[in-house]
Amino acid sequence: MRFFNTKKGLLTLGIIAGLGAALLAYLGNPKNMAFCIACFIRDTAGAMKFHNAEVVQYFRPEIVGIILGAFLISLFTKEYRSTGGSSPVIRFFLGVIMMVCALVFLGCPLRMILRMSAGDISSYVGFVGFAAGVATGAFFLRKGFSLGRAYPVKKENGYVLPIVVAVLFALVIAVPSLYVFSKKGPGSMHAVWYAALGVGLVFGVIAQKSRMCFAGSLRDIILLKDFRLFSVIGGIFIVMLIYNIATGNFKFVAFGPIAHAQTIWNILSMYAVGFCAVLLGGCPLRQLVLAGTGSSDSVITVLGMFVGAAFAHNFKLAAGAAAVENAAKGIKAAAGGPEAYAAEAGAREQEQSALQGPAGSCPDGTEACRAADGRGLSAE
Repeated sequence: MRFFNTKKGLLTLGIIAGLGAALLAYLGNPKNMAFCIACFIRDTAGAMKFHNAEVVQYFRPEIVGIILGAFLISLFTKEYRSTGGSSPVIRFFLGVIMMVCALVFLGCPLRMILRMSAGDISSYVGFVGFAAGVATGAFFLRKGFSLGRAYPVKKENGYVLPIVVAVLFALVIAVPSLYVFSKKGPGSMHAVWYAALGVGLVFGVIAQKSRMCFAGSLRDIILLKDFRLFSVIGGIFIVMLIYNIATGNFKFVAFGPIAHAQTIWNILSMYAVGFCAVLLGGCPLRQLVLAGTGSSDSVITVLGMFVGAAFAHNFKLAAGAAAVENAAKGIKAAAGGPEAYAAEAGAREQEQSALQGPAGSCPDGTEACRAADGRGLSAE
């Protein structure tokens, strides 16, 4: 198995992972969101009613597959290690920040690469910020920053998350009414569950064996001049580039589907994602894998990411995807970044004001109008 520790071996694993992402895109996942950890966690949090954004609510089997795949392969290869105790509170809040910022960009580092493979210029802008954030984190590491060592704990401690996600997913199949599901928007676009679960399992195995990490690949280049991890990322990019060209989805545009062209927000948000990922020891994907292989610290980070996803939508911090139809509502076609929600809310208020007329007025004089205006019949 030494082959998979070489550049060619890691490239091969990346190609297999890329084929999995392409398959999910073909089977129904959003085209340039075929595999996105931030988006999947956001959708899953919505399905579990942690937020009420109706267009992004779906329990993503891929998350379950990644965790279980990493868990099972680590047991099989005797690489499972149950550890914990490395600054859990700091890790929780770094997870929150990393998720909120990923949702401002509208994607994790993995989706950034998928968007780049489709010609989305805004994702290349985001990559500049991400690389700068990783470089800053590498500088901190070089200066001796550390969240502290993790200590061995009871091995059963690491079994909890895999069991919990398996039970939650079983309930999706057995009692779907416990969850909510989007009827439109990205949350309504998904591959059939068993295909998504299967690809997730394979992805989890590959990510565990290859140590796949988007922040880690750049960190190793900066600190060690080691390009091996970058081979995995290259494999995914090559496959998705070929897929997008073959299916006519490759176009050099300012921003692709479910994205925006707010340059400053794209750079700053991905800068924070890259910086947090280096301090945590891995990007969102890597945190899921580590959580599945026994790291309680990564479990805390994953919980922070779930809270961050809910926080981003409940407090209107997630970006709004640019859409042509927004122009008709007075929202700029390049809407994005946290202010997009404010613009959308303002447009809704103007629309309601136009329908109701000036405050305190009832143009048609009907009882229904007076009741809606808060005066009712008693105002007569």
